[in-house]
Amino acid sequence: MRVHIDRDRCMGAGMCALTAPGVFTQDDDGLSEVLPGRADGNGDPLVREAVRACPVQAISLDEA
Repeated sequence: MRVHIDRDRCMGAGMCALTAPGVFTQDDDGLSEVLPGRADGNGDPLVREAVRACPVQAISLDEA
């Protein structure tokens, strides 16, 4: 699984960082980003919940 954030769509609500803090953070502008080395989701079960929690659907998962 690969995690992707559409930074053009992200509005900085931070729901992903609150839901799965081991995978997501926010940059200095308040936009969400994947922590270094965590783009594979690291098997964190909360990643899928973070995708659902995003109010603008800026996060996607590539299951390949």
